[in-house]
Amino acid sequence: MVNKKSSAGSIGFVEYLIPKIQRIGIYLVLVVFAAYYLMPLFVMLTTSLKSLEEIRTGSFISLPRGIDLSSWKIAWSEACTGVKCQGLRPYMLNSFLIAVPAVAISTMVGAINGYVLSHWKFRGANLIFGMMLFGCFVPFQVILLPMAIVLGKLGVAGSISGLVLVHVVYGLGFTTLFFRNYFVTVSDEITRAAKIDGAGFFRIFYSIFLPLSAPIFVVTIIWQFTQIWNDFLFGVSFSQAGTQPVTVALNNIVNSTTGVKQYNVDMAAAILAALPTLLVYILAGKYFIRGLTAGAVKG
Repeated sequence: MVNKKSSAGSIGFVEYLIPKIQRIGIYLVLVVFAAYYLMPLFVMLTTSLKSLEEIRTGSFISLPRGIDLSSWKIAWSEACTGVKCQGLRPYMLNSFLIAVPAVAISTMVGAINGYVLSHWKFRGANLIFGMMLFGCFVPFQVILLPMAIVLGKLGVAGSISGLVLVHVVYGLGFTTLFFRNYFVTVSDEITRAAKIDGAGFFRIFYSIFLPLSAPIFVVTIIWQFTQIWNDFLFGVSFSQAGTQPVTVALNNIVNSTTGVKQYNVDMAAAILAALPTLLVYILAGKYFIRGLTAGAVKG
């Protein structure tokens, strides 16, 4: 009897121990992947805090012997961007002047488009939605020449307003897709009841659909802001000196051939350029996930 109890106890202990070991193994794998993924960011941050002499004589993955913030100051206000030495500061402002109105316009127009295509059906609605969906997969390079011609005819070529227009047009396919797929999950009975009560097109939209749309608004705003802020091709193709976004200025700093290559300044500039999108995901990342799971990509 004693042996049987002892054997049963051993089996129970093993059954208890195996899930624990499996969980520890999973966490170890996740830690390894996280460390591998974050290593470039670690190298960028530590390099930006080192002096040029320490970079030349030390290792890229070593911690800095002392904190040197001069590279951050140079990257922000004194780095040569190919035009003159003024750093990223004015170009960060340009990117905000481009991203904020483009995100606002494309999000609101996309919301109305999604509302129409999901609850105000008309002949050809599916065809229009299919064409807009197809536009999401058109490569940037394909539309460069036609877009340049359109901007020239409108008289906004090389301006910030021209870049806003480009991002609004290119982003409408995505914003419409997000809102249409989200609004499809809203019952048609709500719309019918509102129509019976005398509510019109915009009254239903503002009073019923907008209050229900907070999750998908967060998803769309984060998506659009990230795409616009990180864009380089449109920025370098449709801007000129004084209207270039931060990504173009960062490229000019990194590829500058004047003087000694300043890796610490390059890394500091890259982090500064990425900070807005990084902060957006840190502050609103959980709402982004909630929006996706609430129906943003259903269809």
